Amino acid sequence: MQNSRPYIKKLPDKLYFKIGEVGEISGLPTYVLRFWENEFKKISPKRTSSGQRLYSKNDVELILQIKHLLYEKKFTIQGAKQHLNSTTPENKEKQSTNVLDDVRMELKSIKDLLA
Repeated sequence: MQNSRPYIKKLPDKLYFKIGEVGEISGLPTYVLRFWENEFKKISPKRTSSGQRLYSKNDVELILQIKHLLYEKKFTIQGAKQHLNSTTPENKEKQSTNVLDDVRMELKSIKDLLA
């Protein structure tokens, strides 16, 4: 099966990534990631109790898609937002995956509290 999104790299087998890790994976400076977080509301890293950002795999894939749209396809930020907001079955599947990721993180937090 051919990858329909070649810009999405094989990500490490982790649920969450720190901002520095996302910067290394994407090849983007951390200030760009923080800026995109403000511009693209779909990028929504969780925060630890100390305020550290934790990006899900879906967040990282979205960042790679945004980078592809802006840097390779030459979209404007507004154009990329419109493109991402177009409803596709793939987007709906990702939304349900985001919910599962949220539940996993909450369960891990509870487990850590009980340990």
